[in-house]
Amino acid sequence: QVQLVESGGGLVQPGASLRLSCTASDRSFKSYAMGWFRQAPGKEREFVAAMVRSGGNTWYGDAVKGRFTISRDDAKNTGYLQMIGLRPDDTAVYYCAVTLPPASPSALTRIWGYNFWGQGTQVTVSL
Repeated sequence: QVQLVESGGGLVQPGASLRLSCTASDRSFKSYAMGWFRQAPGKEREFVAAMVRSGGNTWYGDAVKGRFTISRDDAKNTGYLQMIGLRPDDTAVYYCAVTLPPASPSALTRIWGYNFWGQGTQVTVSL
């Protein structure tokens, strides 16, 4: 089974940018649809972004639309989440996840729609 490792998190000030990476253990990554979720302390894990293939449709949670961009480079077995205009309420552990298509847009925005998860990377937005 594919293994996922997130990186790129850290402590930043409000308004800053970060790019998270999700690196898969093998080339099977190109066959998977990919998503990003996040979980803040004391809150449920929530959907952030998803895509099936490079250049295809993308989906975003309402809280991040216009600020976050999901992308992938299948040649590098890596997915990305570019985040700009970070706010304190973006503070959370960010997780990437993958699932084999076909997957409905509804499934791609749900935790249960994914088979494999990374361990997460912490993003903290604070002065």
